Amino acid sequence: MWSDIFQTEKPGYFGQFGGMFIPEILRATFEELIEAFESAKTDPSFWTEYVQTMQSYSCRPTPITYLPNLSKKNGGAQIYCKREDLNQTGAHKANNVMGQGLLVKRMGKSRVIAETGAGQHGVATATMAARFGLECTIYMGALDVERQRPNVFWMEQLGAEVVAVTEGSATLKDAINAAMRDWSASMDDTHYALGTVCGPHPFPTMVSYFQSLIGQESREQILELTGRLPDRIYACVGGGSNASGLFLPFLEDEGVELVGVEAGGHGVESGAHAVRFSGGHIGVAQGYKTYFLQNPEGQMMHTHSIAAGLDYVGVGPILSHLHDEGKVRFSFATDKEVIDAVRLLIRTEGLIPALESTHGLAGLLRESSEMDEEDIVVFNLSGRGDKDIFNIAEALDDPKWREFIHQKSNEYRKASN
Repeated sequence: MWSDIFQTEKPGYFGQFGGMFIPEILRATFEELIEAFESAKTDPSFWTEYVQTMQSYSCRPTPITYLPNLSKKNGGAQIYCKREDLNQTGAHKANNVMGQGLLVKRMGKSRVIAETGAGQHGVATATMAARFGLECTIYMGALDVERQRPNVFWMEQLGAEVVAVTEGSATLKDAINAAMRDWSASMDDTHYALGTVCGPHPFPTMVSYFQSLIGQESREQILELTGRLPDRIYACVGGGSNASGLFLPFLEDEGVELVGVEAGGHGVESGAHAVRFSGGHIGVAQGYKTYFLQNPEGQMMHTHSIAAGLDYVGVGPILSHLHDEGKVRFSFATDKEVIDAVRLLIRTEGLIPALESTHGLAGLLRESSEMDEEDIVVFNLSGRGDKDIFNIAEALDDPKWREFIHQKSNEYRKASN
């Protein structure tokens, strides 16, 4: 079974990757979390409440949608997408935070903290906190605060305090460091709702477990729609939460190729990217062992992506293990390829994808045109693109949007004088 990947000789390790490299002061908190998660996993009442919550609050199961116009335009394989953009808050992030929120209730804590890059995990966590009556603080790189202002607005309206982190490259890895520091001082009443499949044990296992709903549903739905499993499935990979959730239930299906697409930024040769599997090295940071982009001295390097959610220096240890085992193939898509794919999906199918998700689509479009018409490919539309309107409008150099921004800027300037 695919879930056997979690049954390792050393808990929290996947091959040589993973682990729990934490300060001694955090050990009791991690042991409490591990015990709560292991207890919940075998408690039918927990899973009944989780499934009911996801069905009634987050509209699960999300559908798989066939994309006939894009398939015809691109040529080659028939293209389908898993609609995680239809979740509550517009992304797959809800699957994980609602599960962790139920664990918070089980542990009797009153506050949650989280880190976020694109802001979608931050919005999902703030939503969960509002729903369950918890105090909430979100750490976010200052650069990401600038480029994801719509999500910051919604987090604050939901009652969360958003802390802009100005250290380092002011992106996701710096937000994770700040959240860890907070947790060290507040663990008695606070749970850190980590948003991706990275970090110390049990987070990679726990987040993958909650996100595996994506792959379980996808497998059942594509069989019902087409009568067989797909030839390839694609997902974008930052930390790797949506990719792990989609891939793991297909792990034992030898005829299904699993393809992760990283952020190529301005191109690998430019140095401005987040392609860990081509340019990274194995190391230990932020409490776990995996592939990181680091210099020969082991220092973490700056990363770049047009998608804030993929602009991260490491990758989930489960994915690193599957990469080394040859069970997941990784490629990358550049910022330009992503913008081209955004425009194509909007115009051909009327779907507005998040920049993160579009990396998976861009990788698919490059390869599926060479496949046969009877082949089937699926990508995970892990989030909707409303939050990216500023970045996409700037990349498309839309003159009407620019005029709108100038007009609003002038109105605010006059009002403040």
